Amino acid sequence: MAGPDDQVRPKVPFDERAGFATELMPAPPANLERAGSLPPAPGSAFGRTAEVRSKIARMVRWGAVPRLGGAVRNAIATEWDRGTTFLFTPVFLAAGALVYFSIDSEPSFAELGSSVLAIAFVTWLARSRLVLHLILSALLCFALGMTFAKVETWRAGTRILAAEISTRLTGRVALIEQQANGRIRLTVDVLATERPKLKYVPERVRVSAQSIPAGLRVGETVVGVARLVPPAGPTRPGGYDFSFANYFNGIGANGFFFRPPQRVAESPPADMATRFFALVENLRAGLGDRIRTAIDGEAEGEIAAALIAGVRAGIPDDVNEALRRTGLAHVLSISGLHMAIVAGTIMTALRAGFALFPSFASRRPVKKYAAGAAILALGIYLFISGFSVAAERSFLMIGIMLVAVIFDRAALSMRNLAISAIVIIAVSPHEVAGPSFQMSFAATAALIGAYTSWSERRRGPPAIRSDQGLLRSGLTKIIGHAVGLAATSLVAGTATAVYGAYHFQRVSPLSVVANLAAMPIVSAIVMPFAVFGMILMPFGLDKWAFLVMGKGLTAMIVIAEWISDVSPIDGVGLVPASAVAVLTAALIAATVSTTWLRLVAVPLTFAGLAIIMERSLPEALISEDARLLTIRTDDGALAVNRMRPNGFTIEDWQRALGSEVLTKPKNVAIEDPRQLAETGEEAFNCAGNVCVAYSVSAAQIVHVSTAAEALPFCAIAQLIVIDDATAENPCLEAGPTVLTKRDLARRGSASVSFQRRAGQMSAEIDFAISKPYRPWHTHRAFAREARGLAPYERQKPTEAAAQPKATTANTVPASLRIDNEAADDPAASLSSGGSARPAGPAP
Repeated sequence: MAGPDDQVRPKVPFDERAGFATELMPAPPANLERAGSLPPAPGSAFGRTAEVRSKIARMVRWGAVPRLGGAVRNAIATEWDRGTTFLFTPVFLAAGALVYFSIDSEPSFAELGSSVLAIAFVTWLARSRLVLHLILSALLCFALGMTFAKVETWRAGTRILAAEISTRLTGRVALIEQQANGRIRLTVDVLATERPKLKYVPERVRVSAQSIPAGLRVGETVVGVARLVPPAGPTRPGGYDFSFANYFNGIGANGFFFRPPQRVAESPPADMATRFFALVENLRAGLGDRIRTAIDGEAEGEIAAALIAGVRAGIPDDVNEALRRTGLAHVLSISGLHMAIVAGTIMTALRAGFALFPSFASRRPVKKYAAGAAILALGIYLFISGFSVAAERSFLMIGIMLVAVIFDRAALSMRNLAISAIVIIAVSPHEVAGPSFQMSFAATAALIGAYTSWSERRRGPPAIRSDQGLLRSGLTKIIGHAVGLAATSLVAGTATAVYGAYHFQRVSPLSVVANLAAMPIVSAIVMPFAVFGMILMPFGLDKWAFLVMGKGLTAMIVIAEWISDVSPIDGVGLVPASAVAVLTAALIAATVSTTWLRLVAVPLTFAGLAIIMERSLPEALISEDARLLTIRTDDGALAVNRMRPNGFTIEDWQRALGSEVLTKPKNVAIEDPRQLAETGEEAFNCAGNVCVAYSVSAAQIVHVSTAAEALPFCAIAQLIVIDDATAENPCLEAGPTVLTKRDLARRGSASVSFQRRAGQMSAEIDFAISKPYRPWHTHRAFAREARGLAPYERQKPTEAAAQPKATTANTVPASLRIDNEAADDPAASLSSGGSARPAGPAP
């Protein structure tokens, strides 16, 4: 029967490809014929080329574009109905936090707050238009991520020491860590300093000592003469920034005690929070000592303490290296595997115990009781383990699933992951920039996405099972478990490979083999018996459980060391940040999307790999103290200018530049250092304080100690590095690029590439730190080197007596004044007492 619309609307042909009535379209203007959008009229001069163009135009206009657009709209609508869009919330929050930490200038609260309010209002107005609403919602999450990061930066406000200084330090012990080299590292809350007394005092410092008083516990007070050093910047542009990490961890300086510190009998009373955290740390320390005592083997005991108490400082370096090369280092991180085993063990044990009382178990929801007990156990485990990012993520995910069990609700794993990410980003946005957050969430998302896809393929009528013998059934289960474990390792290893390569410049090619061999031991022996040991510890029956756990760890270490020895490659060199961003987008598309939109991951993956293949490595790297310089040679080695270079810096440079060979400098006995330029060798040739080498592009690089030594090379060198903060550029403006110790003290380490322009070779410098300084780098402006001052020299008593003693804010010697370019705060206070350095402004 015809409806009212049929009586009004005329019958018109319908074009199925276009999706609308063709006769209702208005006639095109006549001038479109000449533009080639319509078929040419008979006898037209445009000919066959215009006809082909016209057909293509009609096909795109009437067929392909609407069809593709309709498919995209349908896919987006499907994702919306399935709630997939919520999963992108932490993605854009994390993107906002990363952008905040990487921009060159500090945004204000007013800028961020007004942006959030404006975008939120526009998003609310556009709520009826799906696509626009989604775009604005993503932009709102991005702005919120930047705001969260700004709030955390303001909340941290860590005071960071500006320069090295020796002082008598009195502080309350906040953490005690036994290191693998035998030294003990203390984290100390500073109570007082003297000789000299610092006016700008970091609230917390980290210092090491050869020994500490017997029985020293967290919360007690120690005193001793310590050398304090500001946290270093990245060893190269894009490298790990110790200043950034220390700023958000509240550490204002690092250093060491000249002599073992002494315990202070009477110390100021601590507040309740300090006493509580001291109690927790002492509990962790005592738990770690008890585990080490129960387990045979130094490495096994330290790993067991790391798995249970989160204490990792004492693991031997060779064992750590073997675990990293084989991809088993994730075992040391308290993550989803450990939390799941703890929760599973608790629930299984409790439900088995309840089953012994059938009358009670049949009338009560014992499964919910077990889930509640498992949540409590996970909370205690998280608290004792030290609140690492992976542990927090695992606790949130598993906790949500257990709460769903209690309230008879379904728990969606990917949604749990998104919720845990949102919580961590809101509380600690700086974790987004670290490898722990990135690798933990990447591995978990990849595993959930892979399992979801596999489950979808298995949907259908259940297969008819034939009767199998006991042996065949057991063998089938073992093979299935092995295949699942291998697939898990492959998926997680692939998802985290790009982040490991970016942060550590290394990969684990045999990680699947190592995990397939070691993880059954960890899952079946190590972690279950760790849980049994913790349960039995209050009754004094834990030693046998920890012994079994230690045997499992011994087998894991043997496997890791053997596979590490046969591992073919390790270092992969620098990975561009742009490649990480593209590959991350591919991972998100593949794991979050539930429709054909996940195919977007394929071109993104190839694009990311192409960026890595087209990367360009720097030709030279310079340390921030201007003492160490390295260049790449044609044979893949690294040439350095010092016979005894800093081991940590050189190891990082070798991984970054993909080199395993180190070439030391050659000392040449010549009278005129300019003769070094005639060698033409890539390795450094040194005469006195002058070292000369040639890069792979034949650019001459010179390292000297003074400006006078650099002057003879102004006409022939392309790069001169002067290890002197008081030196000025001795060359003309048209001469070579000159970097002084002052430049590097201000801008951090540098990477150098050379380009030939107009027949001349010029150096392109990329510094690790930009200006104006961000809050975690402001202390650099107040270092002596950054202000162009010579190293401090303590005056002799006779010289000190001849100097005037009165010093006020207006009579500070010129050599100690802070110039306006180095610091914007003219009221920055100086430490009192001869050896003090100027310090940065208080937050």
